[in-house]
Amino acid sequence: MLSSLNPEQLQAATAPFGHTLVIASAGTGKTSTIVARIFHLLERGVEPQEILLLTFTNKAAQEMVQRIQSRFGSVAKKIEAGTFHAVSYRWLKAIDPKLVLKQPKELKLLFKSIYERRDLSHFETKAFAASTLFDLYSLYQNSQMEQSFAEWMRGKYPEHEELVAIYEDIALEFEELKNEYGFLSFNDLLLKAIEYKDRLPRFVEVLVDEYQDTNNLQGRFLEALRYKSLFCVGDYDQSIYAFNGANIDIIASFRHRYPDAKIYNLSKNYRSTRYILDLANRVIANNERIYPKKLEVMNQKEAVPPKLLEFLDLYEQYEQIARRIKLSLTPKEEIAVIFRNNASADGIEAALRQQGLSCKRKGSQSLFDMKEIKALFDLLSLLLNPKDLLSFIHIFEYAKGIGANSAKELYEALVRCGEGDLVKGLQEPKDLKNPFAKKERSYQLALFEDSMQPGSKSRFSHLDIDERIKAHPLLTYPRMSEEAVLFLDSLLELQRKFHRIKRPKQAVEILRDSFILNYIKKVLAKNRAKRKDGSIDEEQYRQGIERIERRFALMGHLAGNYEDIYRFYNAMVLGSSEMSQGEGVNLLTVHASKGLEFKEVYVVDLMEGRFPNLKLVSKGGSIEEERRLFYVAVTRAKELLYLSYAKYDRVKKQEFLPSRFLEEAGLLS
Repeated sequence: MLSSLNPEQLQAATAPFGHTLVIASAGTGKTSTIVARIFHLLERGVEPQEILLLTFTNKAAQEMVQRIQSRFGSVAKKIEAGTFHAVSYRWLKAIDPKLVLKQPKELKLLFKSIYERRDLSHFETKAFAASTLFDLYSLYQNSQMEQSFAEWMRGKYPEHEELVAIYEDIALEFEELKNEYGFLSFNDLLLKAIEYKDRLPRFVEVLVDEYQDTNNLQGRFLEALRYKSLFCVGDYDQSIYAFNGANIDIIASFRHRYPDAKIYNLSKNYRSTRYILDLANRVIANNERIYPKKLEVMNQKEAVPPKLLEFLDLYEQYEQIARRIKLSLTPKEEIAVIFRNNASADGIEAALRQQGLSCKRKGSQSLFDMKEIKALFDLLSLLLNPKDLLSFIHIFEYAKGIGANSAKELYEALVRCGEGDLVKGLQEPKDLKNPFAKKERSYQLALFEDSMQPGSKSRFSHLDIDERIKAHPLLTYPRMSEEAVLFLDSLLELQRKFHRIKRPKQAVEILRDSFILNYIKKVLAKNRAKRKDGSIDEEQYRQGIERIERRFALMGHLAGNYEDIYRFYNAMVLGSSEMSQGEGVNLLTVHASKGLEFKEVYVVDLMEGRFPNLKLVSKGGSIEEERRLFYVAVTRAKELLYLSYAKYDRVKKQEFLPSRFLEEAGLLS
């Protein structure tokens, strides 16, 4: 491995222990250098479990470990590798198996349920929407170390002063609920790991890929780790995640924070031809140079200068690019259309379909985002961890007459009936007169109050259900429906079966046969087969049932690759966001294109206002970051690069000027 490196890569890969930063520009072989570094460590006698590899995606970590495996065999699997969040989750689960990772969408729903208990209508200032406040809170966690949420909000949004105390109270209740049920957000994984730093493993060396995109929270996480040596690889010209809290100052201040730091520069670009690289360098040179560098072109294929495509109309642009792609001799999987904003994707996709071309949109709905698959994993999660309030809510929302708030009240009542234990609350409930009594918060800010009268259990006496459910105190809930009662009965049956299950495949098969998933399957198939007049297309319904059953069968097949249910669940939850659907031409935002390369690339909608996105710049972004995004987009191209813009949008009746980056690239006459 080391013998295949160029002198710069070799020098970096064999650097002495200490604090090392490798500036690896686009296409300079950073992955090969990282893999070679790990080869070097193993050959020097470092044990694989003493190496921590932190990457931007779990897929990147897996690919590197596979390359190491080719030389060192199965011992490579002992290397601790993955994203910041994935490795933190593994460590935390070892410390506390009851902790459950929840996706942002799920936690946003919980946050919203807390937010909606407040009456914010009588304030002069218009309050932030629940989803906006959730995003702000997440950004605060990623970027702040010193201030409280209230102090941070006052500094950023002084006009919201009268609401800040309520915002903070919502965040506090959100944290209380997460702690009560053992829920973790992605931010919490790092915050908890920092809290448990003395219980985390020790390492000889920590390697960090894509170092330029670390945020303050990840920076604190790295500082909390115990290691002998730190090896970071990144490129400040590819720092494009400021919107998510990434702080370019972290890579910029490396030599100041670590006086013993050694800086290496990889300058040989193996990806792009000289014309593409020259264009990228001309544009990025307009940004401040943090670490001086000059790239050398190593791609000796016949170079074709990048081509500017100008169009009168926005949709003419999409149609003509689709025609050009159809005529291209490049394999369609080796072609990418890259855009700054997701709004561009629909026009391109429609134009490609019109030409009979298939495409895939990374970040579009994946198999794991489909409601039936989410329902399956919600049910699995609830059986593995009965404290999973959110999974309970997601499942019971499908029962007729039960919404998110009702589902939450049912869950809390079940826990009260079990004296804190949901399983006991279902199997051996305490006969409480009012299991729906609410606990009061010690501080109430703009909270609504509500009350309701209990109903009769006898209205469900005709149902063929377990006697324990027929007598259950929850049946007094006024909004209880027959479907919700049948869901409780099904959940009780699943609990009885599940404690004997050992293999994930068997677990999935039992879930597929449950009343709950069969009911949800029919609801989803009917919704998808509805005509405009509300009637059901029976053939569409039948096909919908078959598609859902195939997806369940696929989950059973995937489960067959695992021996442990928890490992299966964790792999599906953590890995699902990196999986994409479809085939053909790649449609990618600049952010989604990061780390990829294609023979032929189209960067579209290069109009001032769109790319650079001046609306985002005005909201706290920067032209420097937009320029880095342009640099990332064009350096995805290996041989053919097309840059396009339109002068007019006939739908919005809006005129456009070409992007300043086209002028900086020297393409405008």
